[in-house]
Amino acid sequence: MEERIIYIDGAMGTSIQKHRLTEEDFRGDRYKNHPDELRGNNDLLVITRPDVIADIHNEFLTAGADILETNTFNGTRTSQSDYHLDNEEDVRLINFEAAKLAKSCTQKWMEQHPGSRKFVAGAVGPTSKTLSVSPSVENPAFRGTTYDAVEEAYYEQIEALYDGGVDMFLVETIFDTLNSKAAIYALERFFEHKQLRLPVFISGTIVDNSGRTLSGQTNEAFWNSICHAKPMAVGLNCALGAKDMKPYIENLSKCADCYVFCYPNAGLPNAMGGYDQKGAEMAEEIRPFCEEQ
Repeated sequence: MEERIIYIDGAMGTSIQKHRLTEEDFRGDRYKNHPDELRGNNDLLVITRPDVIADIHNEFLTAGADILETNTFNGTRTSQSDYHLDNEEDVRLINFEAAKLAKSCTQKWMEQHPGSRKFVAGAVGPTSKTLSVSPSVENPAFRGTTYDAVEEAYYEQIEALYDGGVDMFLVETIFDTLNSKAAIYALERFFEHKQLRLPVFISGTIVDNSGRTLSGQTNEAFWNSICHAKPMAVGLNCALGAKDMKPYIENLSKCADCYVFCYPNAGLPNAMGGYDQKGAEMAEEIRPFCEEQ
């Protein structure tokens, strides 16, 4: 990163959608008798359709990505509880296989392209529950989970990702800073246990043009809440297109004492929830990010 801008991969979810997978694809042999519907549980595909995920990883490498994210955005026990897969065996398998698959893609690429450097980031998502906001309008004090439960779920995911071979961790799409604090604590606990440290990237999400997270923090407040983790890089992802995200990235770069990154949406979603912006248009909107200091 001292030599040039490095590129992370693109959106895994929309890439998976293009394959028009069926319920059977998500079930495979392992989950053919599972009582719940599993279509939409994209993290399972590293087990049931690893060929699809490998193809997506390789497409991103061909497009120029330096960093591949593991397909583990919802890989915690907390998120997998939505599918009644919140058990140690399945959670570990999802994260371990995702890391191993992404690593095999980068290793094969580097073997075929001597001198190239590619990395795997263990994707640690926000989970399906928030610690700062009540899921019940009638009971603002209620929380759907506890800090300890979320932290333990993160630790479990982090351990499996590490065992699968990730080069770094990416705590991403943070809309609730308390969740990110649980992830950071889990990372610190894991690093202390292993007596080592891997690079950590942390990425927040602002919910609209107010520039605040769902839990109400500005860029500066978000940075002040997570800077103790001493991340290698901090950034923003999702919610906004590149043009709308630019002022917030500029603001974050002024207060952060580490590298800054962003991965915006392809514009804003249309009425069907898709994104109409094409690559060339998005590239022109991103160009100023690269040219300006």
